Amino acid sequence: MAPHPDTSEALADFSHLTPDYVLDQIEKTLACSCTNLCRPLNSYINRVYEVQTADGRWVIIKFYRPGRWSESALRDELTFLRELAGEELPVVAPLVATGDGLSRDAHGVFFSIFPKMGGRPLVEPSPDRWRELGRLLARVHAVGARQPPENRVRLHPEYVTLDHLDAILAVPFPYESLRLDYADAVEDLIDMIVPRFDDLDMIRIHGDCHAQNLLDRPDEPLTLIDFDDMAVGPAIQDLWMLLPDRLERARPEFSWLREGYATFRSFPDHETKIIESLRAMRYVHYTAWCARQKADGGFNRLSPDWGSESYWKKEMDDLRRQMALIRQAP
Repeated sequence: MAPHPDTSEALADFSHLTPDYVLDQIEKTLACSCTNLCRPLNSYINRVYEVQTADGRWVIIKFYRPGRWSESALRDELTFLRELAGEELPVVAPLVATGDGLSRDAHGVFFSIFPKMGGRPLVEPSPDRWRELGRLLARVHAVGARQPPENRVRLHPEYVTLDHLDAILAVPFPYESLRLDYADAVEDLIDMIVPRFDDLDMIRIHGDCHAQNLLDRPDEPLTLIDFDDMAVGPAIQDLWMLLPDRLERARPEFSWLREGYATFRSFPDHETKIIESLRAMRYVHYTAWCARQKADGGFNRLSPDWGSESYWKKEMDDLRRQMALIRQAP
């Protein structure tokens, strides 16, 4: 399975995405007319716009950042979404005029168009909502287990965490010994947790399943959105990130989630042993995300002290504390 794409490319060029250009792409792709309403939406990686069509519909067009994912990886995401929608799962699948919904503009930038879906992020779910979440994810994973993708990140420390480390080490550090110390800390983490991933089932998962990626609409099922970080990994990855605290302090929520999940799929109890390892990997994942933002000119998205000596020392302290927790885990 391919690791995260190379991040050493030149900065992504979205300068051609004027409102007229965006509207033109929608009209050509969907064979429809649009009004002049075209609003940019917040997106750290891609470029996303909300557009109204002449018949009053609102659609979302997402232009994918060049160099982040290969064409086959993007098709993996859209194929998974179409499979889930075909099973009547509450996801937002692309509006497919032809093919799988992936298009490419004259500048070589891939894009997809989706129906607009309103709603608010999931906040303080009731026990019944936790059970519903469990049922939803079990059905997502049942579809995800049917076949592997062609070219998606493998959520395993030997693959994705090493790749994240490469991206992090590519940014300037205050001094060389600090870079080496950070690299040693992450490599120690990888060496420690790799054996914990032996013999785990790796299936297609959402990969970034948290409350902000769940839409809560009155009197409707929860809708799972934003499959941009779809990965091949253990099912527990889509479960632990939903918990309001560490497992030992979120037993009721975990129990409700487990109860719902078991309705449609055997719960991966044996995977709870890697939750804290996955949390440590998430630390490195976020630092790599910041490094990629810096490399892509996104300085305004980072905290003022990002990349300072104190920042890196805190990151290493956090990693070492997390590693101590992992050692204590059964």
